[in-house]
Amino acid sequence: MLCVSVLTGSNIWAETVSPSVSIAFVGDIMLDELPGKLIEEGIDPFAAFAGILRAADLRIGNLECVVATTGVAWNKPYTFRAHPRVLPILKRHFTAVSLANNHSGDFGPMAFAEMLDLLERERILYFGGGRTLSEAHAPLLFERKGLRIALLGFNEFFPRSFEADFDKPGIAWSDDDQVQADIKNARIRYKADVVITFMHWGWEHEHFASKRQRQLAHLMIDSGADAVVGGHPHVTQNIEHYKGRPIFYSLGNFVFNGFSDTDNNTGWLLRLELDKKGVRQWKTYVAEIDHNGIPHPASQNKGYCYERGKNKETSCDIGP
Repeated sequence: MLCVSVLTGSNIWAETVSPSVSIAFVGDIMLDELPGKLIEEGIDPFAAFAGILRAADLRIGNLECVVATTGVAWNKPYTFRAHPRVLPILKRHFTAVSLANNHSGDFGPMAFAEMLDLLERERILYFGGGRTLSEAHAPLLFERKGLRIALLGFNEFFPRSFEADFDKPGIAWSDDDQVQADIKNARIRYKADVVITFMHWGWEHEHFASKRQRQLAHLMIDSGADAVVGGHPHVTQNIEHYKGRPIFYSLGNFVFNGFSDTDNNTGWLLRLELDKKGVRQWKTYVAEIDHNGIPHPASQNKGYCYERGKNKETSCDIGP
């Protein structure tokens, strides 16, 4: 076992890790409504995937709600605010969460700032959001076995009013010039060996990435990103390799109720294996989401696998 440092903003603390460098990513995690009620009743919505998550060194998800007790709901069709009681469960399974999405600002800047306080109190790391614009765009850095990994989160689905400002808490917005600067900053200033961007983008219920998603993904890789991981469409989208680097346009939902279609209730857990050249291999685990919004490993869990040097990903059987 190794003792390494985890850095975010001005905070540094030690964490014990296994020798391998692996990251598990999941898509949208919404802990209001039915998932929140189940947690209140003592049910762990992540239990079915606990072993797969635990096997990864780092576990990352998109937190698709604000966690707070304050604030006033934004005037939009759906707003999500989870009770702080959900955080110990989140901490049990996840190392860090992205806040760069179109729901973390649903109850205003005050509630967003409360969420940052609560996450820090529970020692749950976050990125793609902060108390200021510079904090929102700062990379979350991990050091593992001599490998320095930077995570950046960006949202480009409206409302843009959730964006952080120099004196206002909020999320990181994905202006192209800023995205390029943030990736290069992670490489040069923070000396990251591997940079991964976690995006909130695209059109809901569309199975293939839009022209805008493809353009931005290519720009990020051209700017130095080693992999691009996405969410928001509530369905899984296509996978692309560009200049030898993987793009997962959407992992779909992970914990989310309120959908009736099978496509919306199917998501991926993505596991990346990293070295100093970037992503050495990856595989996806298929999640089937029940009517309560809770994911379960698919009964016929045929995911996708890939190893560096191969022409394309292949279908493969994924064990528990």
